[in-house]
Amino acid sequence: MRYKGVIFDLDGTLVDSLDDIADSMNKILRAHGFPVHATDRYREFVGRGMTNLVIRALPEDARDDTRITVCRDAMLVEYGANYLNKTRPYDGIIDMLTELTRLNIETAVFSNKVDHYTKKIMAELFSRCNFAVVLGSGPELPEKPDPKGVLAISSLLGVPPGDLVYVGDSDVDMQTARNAGMHPAGALWGFRTREELIANGAEFLLGHPMDLLAVVQ
Repeated sequence: MRYKGVIFDLDGTLVDSLDDIADSMNKILRAHGFPVHATDRYREFVGRGMTNLVIRALPEDARDDTRITVCRDAMLVEYGANYLNKTRPYDGIIDMLTELTRLNIETAVFSNKVDHYTKKIMAELFSRCNFAVVLGSGPELPEKPDPKGVLAISSLLGVPPGDLVYVGDSDVDMQTARNAGMHPAGALWGFRTREELIANGAEFLLGHPMDLLAVVQ
């Protein structure tokens, strides 16, 4: 095999979660009397963790520390009640994961989503898939593009960074892979653009989940 393992981003890579994120954040914005955003705008807001999402969604003149904290706490509760209303794996993801297992390729997840929700989504939607490690951000694992999380997974897998592919859909994901000495693969079905992935160092571009099989082999 060309590579021994694959680490995946979650939102915009394994699952299309945009509607649930947008619906939850817009509900918080309405509750505080702020303008809401079209769902598609959230493609630009996600990817750098919950706090950054809240900051981007709030009006510029409402981004003081107190409002950010209040809205972030409210968002965690609201999203926690609605994170699986519409979120589903992208077409082809399950088939691709099944084939990676058959090929004895190690698989793992590292997301900027809070660790608790990362694990819950994976347990609900991918219970039949063989992920060796699933981690989200938290006090011990800073958000991407800091490479600490994916390097921790590399250590847990016993696979050197240079033998791992990191699959994601954003600039942050490509930067994370580069920072960790891994091979960045851009998911073109996700939230961001081909141009963004290329500009941030994508080594491979995947038009469909099954395209990953040619990369690892």
